[in-house]
Amino acid sequence: MSSLRLGVNIDHVATLRQARYATMPESKNAEPDPILAASICERAGAGGIVTHLRADRRHIQDRDVERLRQSIMTKMNLEMGNTEQIIDIALRIKPEEVCLVPEKREEVTTEGGLDVIAQRKELEPTIKRLQLAGIRVSLFIDPSLEQVDAAAELGVEMVELHTGRLANAFTEKIQKEELEQLRSAARAASESNLQVNAGHGINYKNIALINEIPALTELNIGHSIVSRAMRVGLETAVKEMLATMAKYPG
Repeated sequence: MSSLRLGVNIDHVATLRQARYATMPESKNAEPDPILAASICERAGAGGIVTHLRADRRHIQDRDVERLRQSIMTKMNLEMGNTEQIIDIALRIKPEEVCLVPEKREEVTTEGGLDVIAQRKELEPTIKRLQLAGIRVSLFIDPSLEQVDAAAELGVEMVELHTGRLANAFTEKIQKEELEQLRSAARAASESNLQVNAGHGINYKNIALINEIPALTELNIGHSIVSRAMRVGLETAVKEMLATMAKYPG
């Protein structure tokens, strides 16, 4: 049995809710409920719940984060941009983990990793504030040795390697190149005593490639699980993903 953990991102559950109830956030009829979804994922074996509180509140709302903090039985991984308002919320809510990600208003979902090298001065005080509050910090980065080194120098506990380019590779050559970059970055991060997570674009097919990346501790997956839940139900979708991850040799 693999020790690879699964963090389920429930943002897309809230996206569906907001399509109907964006102007009625406190409605008792608002569905689907991301808090209920989180509970189902945990019951199915997820090792944690991931959610992204964006500055524009396009899916997850402040109240969702508060309710999740109260109800999650495993651990809460709060994805967030490095903005003062969201930092203050994180310091108040105190999730077990925060993953700092780049954030652009025009993007549909997070595209690409943080440029830790260029943003070091802005990231360093935020990381220290979160860690002083007892929150473990991860940086969402592209699989670059330079970015791994910069993350290690900032003293974070974890990195999450961006797997989007591997997931979207349209030729075997690109796929091979991206996989090798991820392998090298994962090894380098592990050698720097960083916990190595991975996420973005992982699905039930390309998980076979992800299983070839060494030193991984956790995969954070949302879209493919929520999409499959439309056919088989959320609990089964989570269990099926866990079954594919059980083949991880680490």
